[in-house]
Amino acid sequence: MSKRNKIIYWVATLWLSLGMVSTGIVQIIKVKAETDAFTHLGYPTYLMTILGIWKLLGVVAVLVPRLPLLKEWAYAGFFFAMSGAIVSHITLGDPVTQILPSVLLLTLTIVSWYFRPAERRVPVRTLQAAF
Repeated sequence: MSKRNKIIYWVATLWLSLGMVSTGIVQIIKVKAETDAFTHLGYPTYLMTILGIWKLLGVVAVLVPRLPLLKEWAYAGFFFAMSGAIVSHITLGDPVTQILPSVLLLTLTIVSWYFRPAERRVPVRTLQAAF
């Protein structure tokens, strides 16, 4: 892996982790603005706790050096959560300013996943054995 790719990976991964940890904590402690946003989107507030805990666990999975299959699941969870947030905001006609944070986190998820080092990827043999 080139030095440039390592830098891209770590910058994207650290910003992604910071974003997921901060939004996860905000959701777990149910900050009023976040509760209002969830209510506006039509989601039950108990979902905030579930998403917040999964975000924190996902960050741990992405940052630890082993467990590549768990990393894939964490990236998939981040992808589904952020793309779901984007679609939810667009469906309600929210302004771009409310959609951009989710777009940023989705972009960081994709960049981090794409540039992850070989030792953080699921070996092809493991995937072939599963099918």
